Amino acid sequence: MGVNIKDLVSGEKTSVEAFASKVIAIDAYNAIYQFLASIRGPDGAHLTDSKGRVTSHLSGLFNRSASFLAAGIRPVYVFDGKAPSLKSAEVERRRQIKMDATVRYERALQEGDMEGARKYAQQTTTMQDGMVGDAKRLLGLLGIPCVDAPSEGEAAAAYMTRAGLAYASASQDFDSILFGAKRLIRNFTNSGRRKIPNRNAYVNVVPEIIDTKKMFDALGVTHEQIVDMGILIGTDFNPSGFTRIGPKTALKLIKRHGRLEEIPSIRDQLDQTDYKSIRKIFLEPEAPEIDNIKFGALDRKGVSEYLAGEMDFSDDRIQITLNRLEGAQERRSQSLDKWF
Repeated sequence: MGVNIKDLVSGEKTSVEAFASKVIAIDAYNAIYQFLASIRGPDGAHLTDSKGRVTSHLSGLFNRSASFLAAGIRPVYVFDGKAPSLKSAEVERRRQIKMDATVRYERALQEGDMEGARKYAQQTTTMQDGMVGDAKRLLGLLGIPCVDAPSEGEAAAAYMTRAGLAYASASQDFDSILFGAKRLIRNFTNSGRRKIPNRNAYVNVVPEIIDTKKMFDALGVTHEQIVDMGILIGTDFNPSGFTRIGPKTALKLIKRHGRLEEIPSIRDQLDQTDYKSIRKIFLEPEAPEIDNIKFGALDRKGVSEYLAGEMDFSDDRIQITLNRLEGAQERRSQSLDKWF
């Protein structure tokens, strides 16, 4: 879910190409879920190989990551570690949603409602055993580093921006802001043409970047206060939030009273919320043990053997993508040589 502060945030529209030469820390689970949800057949089923293994996530990772590398971007994928115990209620809520969606998906298939089947199928998206290992193997063959977070991936990505290891973190969720990211890029791994649900129409989705310092200054709040606002609205660690408090009301309350403990109207609910532990998760997250990021070389043969040889991808399409990638890298290298 993530914290819902969309109504308070104004990002600046940009392009993928604007991040050429920059290291971007990507929330890996967020990206993989997007690929699993969107890369499906007409009936909503995942893409699979001849053995029935899901390949939608690999298709998305390969094509999107190759596009990043071709644009001169230096992506780093950050994987979740152990989730905080306070997240258990949100995990259960998501599990129930997926179970309900599975029932609706199967019913839509029986009724021949392909539009409905695809919609409900996207809501059933879940990470299966082996998918993380598959993703890391492919990324390694592309020369793209992976980081294993001690806990939340977004927290580790945010830390990398503060430590100067990455220019920005990339995720659809606004939790990165609460975790202290200097910059957040949304629509980074899913930019492009997107179908509008239940309509035969499409919209162009472009990346947007949020500079958190500018955002805090515009709202007139601090990092600590935006965390308190998140607790009022509801986070993954207290999904229900506080009764009848949305983003705009949370902003008014925090600007008026300064912090949660000073808001008279929520004292009863506050006593029933482990808000201090939630604050600590956002303000003092566990940091990954990294001091530099090492990028590798593209293993063209390895990519082909893995995707085409093991996972039944079309080798012709793989070679077209790799030719495009290597051509872009060669042109960039020649352009840089002109400066010396």
